[in-house]
Amino acid sequence: MSDTNTATVHEEAHTGPIKNPKQLLLAVFFSFVFPIFVIIGLVYFVTTQDKPAAGSVNMEKSIAERLQKVGMVEIRDANREMRTGEDVFKAQCTACHTAGAAGAPKFGDAGAWGARIKTGFDALLHSALKGKGAMGAQGGGDFDDFEIARAVVYMANAGGAKFAEPQKPAAPEAAK
Repeated sequence: MSDTNTATVHEEAHTGPIKNPKQLLLAVFFSFVFPIFVIIGLVYFVTTQDKPAAGSVNMEKSIAERLQKVGMVEIRDANREMRTGEDVFKAQCTACHTAGAAGAPKFGDAGAWGARIKTGFDALLHSALKGKGAMGAQGGGDFDDFEIARAVVYMANAGGAKFAEPQKPAAPEAAK
């Protein structure tokens, strides 16, 4: 009896999960044939849809987008009246600094501005011009750097600083 039991255990240890020809055919089908049909079906699905070729819908617009200029020149009036810090704040800064959006210190909140004021005016101006955290760079935008400096002084002074308003640098003398 023990010989029959040992032979059965030994035989089962060397056989795989496929016990008969039907299981072999199913394993071959699901391993090789079925994936081929799935791939053919996906290729058919992707290639039979009506898709317009790139740029064929609105030719003028697509050509203009491909040929657009890399940069552009903007001419501003150098002699225009410079805006005050309050005007720049209302136009540019109020969106975030009034509500305190994205961690911006609220206008007039001495607690939030205290640590920033300790870094000094130059550090605040640098952060405003180059951007910091979620705040984008303000330099080179709609306002002159001098106007941004005025807005920084306006906001910092409302938060408890005593910065003097920056003076506009004198224009270089005209060539003689």
